[in-house]
Amino acid sequence: MRLIITVCPREPGVALVALARGDRRRRLDAAGVAGALERLVEERGLGNRVVIRRACAGGCSLPGPNVSVALLPEVRPDEPADNVAVGWRSYVGVLDTLDCLAAVVDDNLRAHGEPASRRRAVRSRRR
Repeated sequence: MRLIITVCPREPGVALVALARGDRRRRLDAAGVAGALERLVEERGLGNRVVIRRACAGGCSLPGPNVSVALLPEVRPDEPADNVAVGWRSYVGVLDTLDCLAAVVDDNLRAHGEPASRRRAVRSRRR
């Protein structure tokens, strides 16, 4: 699965959320959320599967930061990539209910078919 994670830069407000499981919770505005997700993707070497965008994520009437995730199929060899979502998830007004911000990436990759061997390889690189 590939992910396009969109963070709305125009939403006011902050979320109190840990960056990774076991970290202390910190206050993040939309720019902080987008930056933390970009660093996470880079640190884990997921840039070919996860893209972070700054654009409307929906939920304009609720305090942010708001995040949405579009789920796209893996690109098959010799086929062009497209951005047609086969699923999506919205994190509008709920970031502070997550155990950590990394769950936005981890839960969507895990729930949608990332092989266990890939998850183990990513975890071992973080140690």
